[in-house]
Amino acid sequence: MTLSLPIDPQANELLGRSPLALLLGMVLDQQVPMEKAFSSPYVLTQRLGHEPDARELAGYDPEALVELFARPPALHRFPKAMAARTQEVCRALVERYDGDPARLWSDAADGRELLRRVGELPGFGRQKAQIFVALLGKRFGVTPAGWREAAGDYGDPAAHRSVADVTDPESLRRVREFKQRMKAEAKAAKG
Repeated sequence: MTLSLPIDPQANELLGRSPLALLLGMVLDQQVPMEKAFSSPYVLTQRLGHEPDARELAGYDPEALVELFARPPALHRFPKAMAARTQEVCRALVERYDGDPARLWSDAADGRELLRRVGELPGFGRQKAQIFVALLGKRFGVTPAGWREAAGDYGDPAAHRSVADVTDPESLRRVREFKQRMKAEAKAAKG
């Protein structure tokens, strides 16, 4: 299984074959629609003229990377901050996993370790880390022992909470409804 978002088929294909593109989609998945976040690695690849690797992005000139992110249409609504975050994540991959994003999950002993590793990346709080663990398990077959428990409610096979649960237009609609309901409840609680 892979992702099946309503984005350019080549962007979906890149997410399916490139661990870095998948991880960067998750990095960018905040304060923009998930379609925007997960199509941006493909747009970045087009702007560079090739698929980047973590070492390249870690060492990229920061101002030039911001320019790539900010060029219309911008890769994110906060291109400067997200270019910097992308670079921070890639530097962490180089330092901890020899630049290989798949090692983040391929040699994790269990779900708890996977969650810890993802949660140690810049910009990954607990919820975002759990969503990524669920995405890896549900869509990419990364299922170390205890991964569903580590993913929390996002690991529920019947859930429609996040990008991990999007398989078709109907599931996307249900995920959007869940997110809207959560926002409304949070707003009501603040009162």
